Amino acid sequence: MADEAAVPKEAMLYEKLTGQNSGKVLCRLCMRYCIIGEGERGYCLVRRNVEGKLYSLNYGKSSGFEIDPIEKKPFFHFKPGTQVLSFGTPGCNFRCLNCQNWMLSQGVREAGPTALDIPSTLPKKVVEMAVDERCDGIAYTYSEPTIFFEYAHDCVKEARARAPNLFQVFVSNGYFSREMLDLVVKEKILDAIRIDLKFIDDKKYEEVTGGHLLPVQQNIKRVYGLKGKIHLEVIALIIPTLNDSEDDLRRLCEFVAGVGKDIPLHINAFYPQYKLSNLPPTPEKTLLRAGKIAKEAGLEYVYLGNARIPHAEDTICPQCGEVLIERSGFLVLKNKFKGKKPECTKCGKKINIVL
Repeated sequence: MADEAAVPKEAMLYEKLTGQNSGKVLCRLCMRYCIIGEGERGYCLVRRNVEGKLYSLNYGKSSGFEIDPIEKKPFFHFKPGTQVLSFGTPGCNFRCLNCQNWMLSQGVREAGPTALDIPSTLPKKVVEMAVDERCDGIAYTYSEPTIFFEYAHDCVKEARARAPNLFQVFVSNGYFSREMLDLVVKEKILDAIRIDLKFIDDKKYEEVTGGHLLPVQQNIKRVYGLKGKIHLEVIALIIPTLNDSEDDLRRLCEFVAGVGKDIPLHINAFYPQYKLSNLPPTPEKTLLRAGKIAKEAGLEYVYLGNARIPHAEDTICPQCGEVLIERSGFLVLKNKFKGKKPECTKCGKKINIVL
């Protein structure tokens, strides 16, 4: 008898086309809106048209599971000090030249269909693992969760039914469609999402990721507009010679601040990876300069990551300067909230944090 999880899963968010496009399908999962002909795959290489139906080829194909602190994702303003079950699947709608998980995200492109030869793990088993390992939540990460949305969707639905206390978070490149986000909101799929804002220049976005700037900016605005329903944090990886100029840093920070000054912004150091192994790591002085620019733009919560800069990852009250959460790497050393109200324990200012 065939393994249920090994059977390709019919995709969500697509429509069958008619007329001169008869036999083709329109995928509405991400901002590429691929039109996929019979026997063809979308840009992500893990969604295939079979006889006029679109199938997800990476359903259940987790590359492995890890238990991580939520701070590693990184989320600093969502459930600090908690543990998450993390996993991803092959496939991505970007082609980032610096991807640190390229063997997973670009596996199908680099190695072909054999990259999907992974034992399947059904959503029920995912939830059982999270409960058995005493995790507080599940993080869909390592590759782009939009591209394994059917799998993530079913894992979330299983968790809501069997272990409703488990929270659900996406670590995303922000290239999901409006239709996907609408479904996420309608079915209350996510509690938090972290979006990469990789560049503030569209040409650089296309050259390095294969994507475009505007859709990511639009989705950052859309998710921020869901404040109270879905928590948002933004990450900017600073790559020497590509997005580390004064102008780049200022425009990026001013954009985020223009959406919401209380959005936590993680400014992270780059290390040579994949097809950008020729570039040097981000100097500490560049991170410090970026952090200063972010503060000048009015951002209230700015973090400098992937570097050992003392107190650069502490959560500080923007009104009185009280250190509310002290961190070292991915560890929470001191948390003055301790499950209390999301307010500064000294001056009472409301802090954009989910406890």
